[in-house]
Amino acid sequence: MSTTPIARLLGIMAALRDPEGGCPWDLAQSHASIVPYTIEEAYEVAEAVETGDPEELRDELGDLLFQVVFQARIAEEAGTFAFDDVATAIADKMVRRHPHIFGDAKDLDPAAVNAQWAAIKAEERRAKAARAAASGRPPAPEGILDGVPLALPALARAEKISAKAASVGFDWPDAAEVVAKVREETDEVVQALAGEGPEAVAEEIGDLLFSVANLARHAGVDPEEALRRANLKFQRRFAAMEAEVTKDGRPLAGAGLATMEEAWVAVKRRERQNPPL
Repeated sequence: MSTTPIARLLGIMAALRDPEGGCPWDLAQSHASIVPYTIEEAYEVAEAVETGDPEELRDELGDLLFQVVFQARIAEEAGTFAFDDVATAIADKMVRRHPHIFGDAKDLDPAAVNAQWAAIKAEERRAKAARAAASGRPPAPEGILDGVPLALPALARAEKISAKAASVGFDWPDAAEVVAKVREETDEVVQALAGEGPEAVAEEIGDLLFSVANLARHAGVDPEEALRRANLKFQRRFAAMEAEVTKDGRPLAGAGLATMEEAWVAVKRRERQNPPL
């Protein structure tokens, strides 16, 4: 009898977690222990999108799906929920949050859709608090900045926190004002470097990064994506510079900064003339 691909995957996961004949590594895992792998797989999906390789993207999406299946299997063994419950919950949520598609609220413009989405999410938070109260659990905080996951990368979290603050009017009026704030924070980093301890320097650099995340938001740029692209650009240029400096067998570490800088400038010049795809 044939089976669906997802049913086959769920069966494989069950076999891996079988107490009698499963994989020792898989059996040793918990919800918490596999979280780093889940985060890593999400970033590898992003990298596959960046490369534009559909086969790579397919494989990385599969790896990410496996993390969901893994978490659901651990929960099923504990009797809390199963994979079908995960799929049902997200399907129900998407239908609930899109009444302009699945309900009666038709022909909304983008601004109305965003306002409707925010109202629905607020109602969901109230319902969640009511369920917590009914079960005796302490209610979750309901401040404006609550609900932004702590596990997000710090730069992405900074953008989301500042966006929530901006939603109630706590924001700079325009990008130029944020640029001024970035310059102010840069000056404070310089002052800290000149005569303060490492904790003060770290605090000022944190303030600078937070301001830069706000500038990205005002410019309509995803700061996490922008930094990821900058990392890739630096890596590409460094590799080209390394190849240039070491082409005659000279070790990179002994080449000296001036030689490396000269090769770096040449690499940048070539990229401007022939931009990478």
